[in-house]
Amino acid sequence: MLPQEIIRKKRDGSELNEQEISFVVRSITGGGFSDSQISAFAMAVFFRGMTLAERVALTRAMTYSGTVLRWDGLGGPVLDKHSTGGVGDKVSLMLAPIVAACGGYVPMISGRGLGHTGGTLDKLGAVPGYRATPDLDTLRRVVRDVGCAIIGQTSDLAPADQRFYAIRDVTGTVESIPLICASILSKKLAAGLNGLVMDVKVGSGAFMPDLKSARDLAESIVRIASTSELPTTALTTDMDEVLGQTVGNALEVGEAVDYLTGRGRERRLHDVTLALAGEMLVLGKLAATPEDGRAKAQDVLDSGAAAETFARMVAALGGPKDFVERSDVYLMRAPATLPFRAERAGVIAGMNARDVGVAVVDLGGGRRRTEDAIKPAVGFSAFLAVGTQVAAGDTIAMVHAEDETDARRAVAALERCVRIADTAPAPRHIVHERIVAL
Repeated sequence: MLPQEIIRKKRDGSELNEQEISFVVRSITGGGFSDSQISAFAMAVFFRGMTLAERVALTRAMTYSGTVLRWDGLGGPVLDKHSTGGVGDKVSLMLAPIVAACGGYVPMISGRGLGHTGGTLDKLGAVPGYRATPDLDTLRRVVRDVGCAIIGQTSDLAPADQRFYAIRDVTGTVESIPLICASILSKKLAAGLNGLVMDVKVGSGAFMPDLKSARDLAESIVRIASTSELPTTALTTDMDEVLGQTVGNALEVGEAVDYLTGRGRERRLHDVTLALAGEMLVLGKLAATPEDGRAKAQDVLDSGAAAETFARMVAALGGPKDFVERSDVYLMRAPATLPFRAERAGVIAGMNARDVGVAVVDLGGGRRRTEDAIKPAVGFSAFLAVGTQVAAGDTIAMVHAEDETDARRAVAALERCVRIADTAPAPRHIVHERIVAL
């Protein structure tokens, strides 16, 4: 087979067979496709789409491009959650230890930031010493001993996706539903899960800007997962504003620690975290209903068991043993800070969350090119929620930047992102829909 012929076939809208898709994945893994050919293939799929059979074949081929884990002898179910990406979405950092403290085992394979959204792997890069890509023996040991391990893709797990993911990030092909499905599920199937909960974000800060496209993605993932015998539930959740009060890697880790220890739990962030925890515990048969699961999750937060589990995970993967107690000491701080203030009195009526994420990338908190280094300390903190009443001069968010020039540019960007009006907007639910296999 010739790469250019397969690219041409998909470009012209024809369906690829399983052998052709397997060839593509082998070529991505083994170097038979150049970066430009992978980019062309991704763009062809972006515009032409894939049938369900193609999506299943792509997911399967990417799953078996490397090792598929087995978890024999554990005392509980192997569970995970995946988010399609949002601005300020640090839920994974809290959710893994919550579920582990409830009796589940969570080998969470996370990714780098994609486009304007932050990645869990980049957030953990702000923790000194944390080994985000351990060998598989270490992953197995930490999951068995602690109950959870949040790591990035190793060269063993779905290696085809690792290369494909990085190229999609910088070629404008992130939003393709077939490629999103294959990327997510190949990693999760390779992790040997008993159950998966999908958090499909919808809104200005998500890759799915409207509920229909979010529902299409959620239904596609649930169908492909059920075909692959992975029980999966999907929630579509709101991403029309920053989730929580921080955006930026070190800042979000700090907020996650505050959440786990009870020092601060922003309402929307808390609601979506408990909703996802409830669904995970139901899939693992650790709770009878989502409501029962949410109550169990609240219990391990209140008792401190979830915070203790997070601390043990960080230490087991090379981070400081006292990270939870002294996170403010260990996390880097940006040299320059500047408040973004309300220009007039009123109520925060809305924000373009995508542009908030882009502003963090512009500060250096994300990547323009695959080889770019992340500046972990930059971003925004103390972000006020939509619906908050403000007076002229009130601080809506604090900017954290490398220098004052960057900080002023970020303030100007936020002025374009946030809208203040005289009347409050209608309240929105954080969880829109729940989608399960039929």
